[in-house]
Amino acid sequence: MEKIIFKKFQIESKTFWITFFGLGFFILVGYLCSHYMETEGHYVTGMNNQIVWGLPHIFAVLLIVIASGVLNIASISSVFDKKLYKPLAPLSALLAMAFLISGLTILVLDLGRPDRLIVAMTTYNFKSIFAWNIFLYSGFAGILAIYIWTMLDRNVKKFSRPAGIFAFTWRIVLTTGTGSIFGFLISREAYGTAILAPLFIIMSLLYGTVVYFLIVKTINYFQKTLFSEEILQNLRKLTVLFLFANLYFLILYHVTNLYISKHLDFEKFILLDGGVYTIAFWVGQVAIGLLLPLFILFRDEHKSESSLMSATLLILVGSFLAMYVIIIAGQAYPLKIFTNYEILESSFYDNVIHTYIPTIWELGLGLGGVALSLIIVLIGIANLDFLPTIIKSPEAKKVAESDSYW
Repeated sequence: MEKIIFKKFQIESKTFWITFFGLGFFILVGYLCSHYMETEGHYVTGMNNQIVWGLPHIFAVLLIVIASGVLNIASISSVFDKKLYKPLAPLSALLAMAFLISGLTILVLDLGRPDRLIVAMTTYNFKSIFAWNIFLYSGFAGILAIYIWTMLDRNVKKFSRPAGIFAFTWRIVLTTGTGSIFGFLISREAYGTAILAPLFIIMSLLYGTVVYFLIVKTINYFQKTLFSEEILQNLRKLTVLFLFANLYFLILYHVTNLYISKHLDFEKFILLDGGVYTIAFWVGQVAIGLLLPLFILFRDEHKSESSLMSATLLILVGSFLAMYVIIIAGQAYPLKIFTNYEILESSFYDNVIHTYIPTIWELGLGLGGVALSLIIVLIGIANLDFLPTIIKSPEAKKVAESDSYW
């Protein structure tokens, strides 16, 4: 008879503390960078009046999107009642919480005056999508906390499925809200379309799935575990499905823009003559992030872990460049403030493609946020029973001391 129990992360004390202080160093660097930007002013960054969302926002939005998508593993268990994934659900929810906290932390530190956050959280202008997202993000954190509690505490375990369904619904709305931040900006030719909302949802599913796989394999490196072949192949199938869906919505987004006359100039810019932005789109977002992973996964007849790992790393690189294209390139294309006029000279940068060179301070803040998410995961799995282990019989307990079931 098989019984699944959950255990803490078993890692050598020396390795744990080296990892802990290494991540802590990056967190400290991130804080010092944010403090420097706040005290000296944002003129020390690459951001300006034209490009107001920079590298920290790429990290923040990407982490929030991953937070939504990584919960997909838990959702398969709770919403669709797939028992194979039930042991994976607690870690999935922990990862979602960690990435959400780190993404929001980057945003708060980049904005400056975090003490004023209480004003934004208590004074809502519901005509603003930003106000809705404050509500969605804080609500998601609370729901995740309840969801994790119901999975770890046997006394409330009967509520885990309703909590999981509620978390699944909330994260879909949350990712829709994140995509709508850009979709509702009708003044920008790169944005102003409802397709960005479902595009962000499918991106979250893709990025969350591969991040979950990568973290599980990292844990597996330090602590010998039994990674189910069936789950591995299911993750591969999900990755392929989400890659195709991502490619479909990306094509749909650009075809829609090509149909709308006022977006034609931007499409020409991003697809043909945008310089570094065009390269980032075709080489980074499309080739590295979508086509190469599909080629690797289809070419591998043996369906090995190594091919999935290679595809995962490429997708993560592509995810960062995709956010660069959406956030930076979308702002780099100039606003058309005075339409139907020929601009001879302007101090408003009309018809000027804006340049953006991120600084070390922005990079430090972004990497500090990533380190924060990882240290939350490390502390969580080292102190709470998040990692599943399967015991087949009393005699197999010794094996269970070193083998975990995923």
